[in-house]
Amino acid sequence: MKNDKAAFFEAITMGDTDRLNALLSVNPKLVNENDARGFTPLILATYFNNEEATQILIENNADINAKDASGNTALIGVSFKGNVTLATTLLANGADINAVNKDGTTALSFATQYNKIAIVKLLLEHKAITTTTDNVGKTALAYAKDKQFDEIVGLLSA
Repeated sequence: MKNDKAAFFEAITMGDTDRLNALLSVNPKLVNENDARGFTPLILATYFNNEEATQILIENNADINAKDASGNTALIGVSFKGNVTLATTLLANGADINAVNKDGTTALSFATQYNKIAIVKLLLEHKAITTTTDNVGKTALAYAKDKQFDEIVGLLSA
């Protein structure tokens, strides 16, 4: 039989919310444990676009701003993948919109680099700082200009 932690992370990756709830009821501390690769349960749930697991973890007091081994938060990860529903959920539950990872990259910068226009709009609506520079000295606007993402250039220049 797998240990609780391995079973817990497996339940998240498989989208097995019944098992996820059962394991949390036995060991509520699992909600903020990291897996062997440094991922938090919330980051993993959002990575797999699992909205139900994400909600369960939030309701069980997952640290909304916990970081993985690269310094990414769930919101940063969702921003480059482009899931507006998850980004909205994370923001509604207190996600730090301006958190930076180890490379100095923000959710806005990732959304820009991956041309996720809807996420860029959402982050701007929630007052994301547009002037943050990453470790190579670039802002989200600089990336948008480099990649010729004209719509995002317009949004960031407004």
